[in-house]
Amino acid sequence: QVQLVESGGGLVQTGGSLRLSCAASGSIFSIKVMGWYRQASGKQREFVAAITSGGSTDYADSGKGRLTISRDNTKNTVYLQMNSLKPEDTAVYYCNAVVEVVGGVYEYDYWGQGTQVTVSS
Repeated sequence: QVQLVESGGGLVQTGGSLRLSCAASGSIFSIKVMGWYRQASGKQREFVAAITSGGSTDYADSGKGRLTISRDNTKNTVYLQMNSLKPEDTAVYYCNAVVEVVGGVYEYDYWGQGTQVTVSS
């Protein structure tokens, strides 16, 4: 089993910053991709950013220039630095990891429990 635990959400004013963290633990052999998704109230979950084990990154257009994703492979942890936050960034942010477990053959998707980010206007 693999667990993802997020932290760092909270309430911030427009233009402020937050840093989200997500630590993966359990029977992990390797983590191919770690990323962040978000779900605003009444909307579908959407992609925010992702980073491969080699450091390649991808961002949704809405976050380019404002968000920075990074990871520490030694700690199986991914970070999301969010700057210049807007009210439309308000959502529950979920960590995602594509993991090859110890003794396994395939890779599986795992999700964290989510952390609330609220940006006040």
